[in-house]
Amino acid sequence: MSATAALVQVTALGKQLYDITGRDLDLGLLGLAEFLPAVVLVAVTGSLADRVDRRRIATVGLLGEALATGGLAWHAASGSTTVWPIYALVIVFGSARAFVTPAMRAMPPDLAPVGGLPRLIAFGAAGWQTAMIVGPVAAGFLYVVSPAAPFIACVVLTVSGSVLVHFARPRRDHAVAPPSLTGPQAAALVDLGEEARAGESLEALAESYAGVSGAAEAPVGPPEPSKGRLHEAFEGLRVIRANPVLLGAISLDLFAVLFGGAVALLPALAANRYGVGAVGLGWLRAATGIGAAAVTVWLSARPISRHVGRTLYLVVALFGVFTIVLGVTRSFGVAFVALLLLSAADSVSVFIRSTLVPLVTPSAARGRVMAVEGVFLGASNELGAFESGVAGQLLGTGGAVVFGGFATLGVVGAWTFLFPALGRMDRFPERPPD
Repeated sequence: MSATAALVQVTALGKQLYDITGRDLDLGLLGLAEFLPAVVLVAVTGSLADRVDRRRIATVGLLGEALATGGLAWHAASGSTTVWPIYALVIVFGSARAFVTPAMRAMPPDLAPVGGLPRLIAFGAAGWQTAMIVGPVAAGFLYVVSPAAPFIACVVLTVSGSVLVHFARPRRDHAVAPPSLTGPQAAALVDLGEEARAGESLEALAESYAGVSGAAEAPVGPPEPSKGRLHEAFEGLRVIRANPVLLGAISLDLFAVLFGGAVALLPALAANRYGVGAVGLGWLRAATGIGAAAVTVWLSARPISRHVGRTLYLVVALFGVFTIVLGVTRSFGVAFVALLLLSAADSVSVFIRSTLVPLVTPSAARGRVMAVEGVFLGASNELGAFESGVAGQLLGTGGAVVFGGFATLGVVGAWTFLFPALGRMDRFPERPPD
């Protein structure tokens, strides 16, 4: 429900903003407003996800999103053409989302049976891709009814999601003692037989990666002992930097989508190149979900198990190729097919990264690693939207999309040389390290 709300909102918001200003740059600034809170709050959000019940964080964060979306509904209903309240409310929304993302992304390994995470990730991705189909189409039709209607629907969906997340129960055999627990609290966890080393610091996290096939050329030394809350919050970044596979997979997505983020310009493409309105824009956004959902359903039945690294490089390159096609064409039909194919390639990339990252990250640091990864993902999407908006203002909408596609191909070529360990990786680990 929260995923559907997010897709309804981003579709309606892009349409509303472009109708008011008619500038590609404003679409880019919208992405920047969504991205900045994740950067500012990264030192807090990941650490909190490792210390507090992740379901509770998700609930409070989703309610914060609902409040911001309610403000957007009021602004749309007022008929105002002032854009600064939109940006302000998006920053509030992004701040709440910054807490939700690491908590939600850290939960699947706590829920999955041993060896079952890849399939759970695939089913979760299928749910997200279903939202990518339903959300944009619903947004298009609701926007025709009233500019405020999509945002009202978002409020209802987000509040519902904040309630339902409490029905996700962590598996007892996956529970890990938070790093801050000591004394009687930690002893209680040990007595329950949970797989945790109570009160353990994060000193040996990087060393845990040594057992991952292809994860490092040699064992990695442990990080410095914790020197305080801020130091601990950034320990996730140090763990990522210590492992070339982890760093390569996350940064590949960052830079590839940073340049290839053509979806942010769909409101301009739909209006100026394809000649369609809100409903047509909704179907173009839905195409990204249709293509990805088809691949994700296939992955849920037959998850990728061999040649993980080479497959990742290949699908990101295909993402760049189909982005170029999207920028060249003036046909709605060709654009629809190009979006189907680029999103299909992207869904394979997302599956590989989403499976790999938690499987090489110890549970005690997973929230912090996911918070850092969330910033990387935000950079690749929201900051990528900003880059696309600036490029669209300078090169024209079509030229910006074509440039982004070629830049993505350049990133793939560079990463094959910078991160050879990622390319050599063959299989996923069976379970996260202790």
